[in-house]
Amino acid sequence: MEQFITTLFNGLSLSSIILLTSLGLAVTFGLMRVINMAHGEFVMIGAYMTYVVQQIFVKFFPESVRDIYYIVSIPSAFGVAFLLGSLLERFVISRLYGREIDSLLATWGISLILQQAARSIFGTQGVNVTAPSFLKGGIQIGGCTFSYNRIFIFVMILLCLLMVWVIMYKSNFGKQMRAVMQNRPMAQCMGINSRRVDNITFALGSGLAGIAGCSVALLGSIDSTVGQSYIVNSFMAVVLGGVGKLAGTVLGSTIIGSASIFTENYTSSTIAKAIVLLIVIVFLQKRPQGLFVIKSRNLDE
Repeated sequence: MEQFITTLFNGLSLSSIILLTSLGLAVTFGLMRVINMAHGEFVMIGAYMTYVVQQIFVKFFPESVRDIYYIVSIPSAFGVAFLLGSLLERFVISRLYGREIDSLLATWGISLILQQAARSIFGTQGVNVTAPSFLKGGIQIGGCTFSYNRIFIFVMILLCLLMVWVIMYKSNFGKQMRAVMQNRPMAQCMGINSRRVDNITFALGSGLAGIAGCSVALLGSIDSTVGQSYIVNSFMAVVLGGVGKLAGTVLGSTIIGSASIFTENYTSSTIAKAIVLLIVIVFLQKRPQGLFVIKSRNLDE
């Protein structure tokens, strides 16, 4: 029973990180139909920003306040990733709408450029982030230990999920975003600036990936390929849940993360990835739209 609870906790932990990465993809891929192969590099940027903020606090701040570096790194990672995402959309992605293959190749090339830039700045060896003192240790219940840093990641992801839900379904910008997604010509006729919506939407998805990088930084070494470890599972989660549906992204991430951990517990990590991928392929053969389907006039036609 203790082993099952530990495995379940680890599965939920992986699911939460996949969800945080998938939230950005649900915005860029799900809502904008842009296949952004550089999304994993925004996760990497967020992780490296956490490391940079930590080094700044170590060098310029007294030891008594160094623990707050991680709190500062979260908005910093979001801001930097948001800005870079806005620039990427403005100068590259905006010229590739409706050209999925071209956008895939272009963003793949950008991902290679960003990876090489990270190697040039931080070196080829991985760097590590030291968790602040309030995230060290864990809660001991019986024979199970629930680490504080993973619990903190859970809470942070719930707040991000709430933020995305409020933006998408309760704000005026969210209404514009969904209108452009469902019927761009009609939204433009209603006076919505679709170019502005596209830019902010893509930047928002990139910023969420930056926050995902902050959580990844707590769990292991950071290098130029750290984002690639999560991007495939995140794409599968978005497609499995249903493109453009927030509830589907949550459910898809939970299924992918839990299935990966439980399968890996009885096999190996390589076999687990293959089995999860096979499950997703078989499911999409039966239900290609995913678990949840967006209904609009465009789709009904």
